[in-house]
Amino acid sequence: MAERPTRAAHQLGHRERLRERAKAGGLVALPDYELLELYLFRTFARGDVKPMAKALLARFGSFGATISASIEDLKTVQGVGETAAIDIKLLHEAALRAGRDKIAKRPVISSWTALLGYVRVALANEPREQFRVLFLDNKNQLIADEVMNHGTVDHAPVYPREVMRRALELSSSNIILLHNHPTTPFSIPLDHAQYC
Repeated sequence: MAERPTRAAHQLGHRERLRERAKAGGLVALPDYELLELYLFRTFARGDVKPMAKALLARFGSFGATISASIEDLKTVQGVGETAAIDIKLLHEAALRAGRDKIAKRPVISSWTALLGYVRVALANEPREQFRVLFLDNKNQLIADEVMNHGTVDHAPVYPREVMRRALELSSSNIILLHNHPTTPFSIPLDHAQYC
């Protein structure tokens, strides 16, 4: 069970001050730990969650890696219980859906920027290699985004027969094959992006 954060005298009014700073400068002006802290206010109605936000970022290394971490891994951070872990995962799912919405109703190939942005969110902080396929219709609109296989830290098996079977099931005219390398910084040169 998660420990309740405590509130010290110097913390009185901290939440309101942080909300005011977010309103005045916009959320983009907040450092990662304060953005996460602001979000954690919803999970923990009282108490100081700044140490928890900082501990999460220290444990996982970045905001993106924190929200991409598994529920079990999130719960290894002191004070993070099941509810807080699920709430943090909600941020990851929201980011995935927002990215998917950007490419779902428009031709994917005519919008490389949106496609690469979506791919970065979907794959950037995965701890294991994935082989993922975007299935497109004849207008290059997204039908489905599916992880075809998970691998280990250094490989993910690919079964072309399974990819083709699924493409036929979905009546997909085109596919985009995606594969990540979790041990290297994330970037996709256009010559590495494969479009079939």
